[in-house]
Amino acid sequence: MFEVLPQLAPDPILGLSAAFKQDTNPNKIDLGVGVYKDEQGNTPILSAVAKAQTILLEREKSKTYITPQGVQGFIDGMLALILGEKSPVLMADRVAAVQAPGGCGSLRILAELLTRVNKDTKVWISDPTWANHIPLMANAGLSLETYPYFDKASASIRFDAMMETLRTVEKGDVVLLHGCCHNPTGADLTKEQWQEVVNVAKEREFLPFVDLAYQGFGDGLEEDAYGVRLLCENLPEVIIAASCSKNFGLYRERVGLAAIVTADSATKTIAQAQIQAVARGMYSMPPSYGGALVDIILSDVALKQEWVSEVNEMRNRMSTLRSLLVDKLTSYGAQKDFSFVNNQKGMFSFLCITPEQVQKMRNEHSVYFVDSSRVNVAGISQANIDALAKAMVAVING
Repeated sequence: MFEVLPQLAPDPILGLSAAFKQDTNPNKIDLGVGVYKDEQGNTPILSAVAKAQTILLEREKSKTYITPQGVQGFIDGMLALILGEKSPVLMADRVAAVQAPGGCGSLRILAELLTRVNKDTKVWISDPTWANHIPLMANAGLSLETYPYFDKASASIRFDAMMETLRTVEKGDVVLLHGCCHNPTGADLTKEQWQEVVNVAKEREFLPFVDLAYQGFGDGLEEDAYGVRLLCENLPEVIIAASCSKNFGLYRERVGLAAIVTADSATKTIAQAQIQAVARGMYSMPPSYGGALVDIILSDVALKQEWVSEVNEMRNRMSTLRSLLVDKLTSYGAQKDFSFVNNQKGMFSFLCITPEQVQKMRNEHSVYFVDSSRVNVAGISQANIDALAKAMVAVING
């Protein structure tokens, strides 16, 4: 019966990884897959995580199911990290939340919940956005629209066009926003721009849906929560999907948080039961291991400080690599000004070159990244940055 299924086009990122593996060039460079890498090209186990694993191994006495909402200490710790320990919405008991299998799981759970609210819900996503936002929302049955976000020609946010579109969004629509470190562009809203988003959300009465996958990788753990906190403190309802893949390095463990800020505590109780019912219908019971590790780290003063230091080190390394790449491109005579890369934040940058130039980078220099020109900054290292810069200059200068 499966012969009726149509053949799907290969996933562009998975296909890129396969091509990279087959490339025999010993100096090939992988800037495609979105995982953090150290100078040796490895995705490290953070020291705080390693210590938490030892603690959990000694502490855990059972493999029975945990509670349906997940590890409560994980939920409490993550909500405090995202919203602030003295958040007014937490103090007012207005937040329903569950532990989810990764950031993707969080997004999908919340998408499914939105269909329970209104099966005709419309979700507005940025142009461009992370590619997986589209199937995660659409496969839940939600209809999608786009709002302008980034202009490759000027390498800047199209904020006026974005706001013009948001002023047309209807009451009850959902607007998906990147909390920080916009994927794929690395271009983030300023504090003043976040305030304008809050103002138009009040005016149009749409529901903000914040994807917070990179907290700590932009300007800092507190600074990167500015936008989501501003929304939550000024609007009656906000939904949040958060991931621990990047800032805790827990890619394999698939640890995420799906949270709903409601208008009051009575609605929170209803939303909590509903979101747990959604999760129950998708995967029954939540995983424990990764959430338990995060709980241990965030509830231990010394471990948390160690983790914060490690997040700071990762962020500072990526920031240094951005500056170094811009300097190298300039010194090798690039005819294009890449100074905008220094203003982008997080793990990704848009180089704002053409798909044809991206292909030449791949075919002629064994440098791999996606056609949109999004590169994983963490894939750059002191060992490969000169080769990368020289290849870019050769292709761009033609």
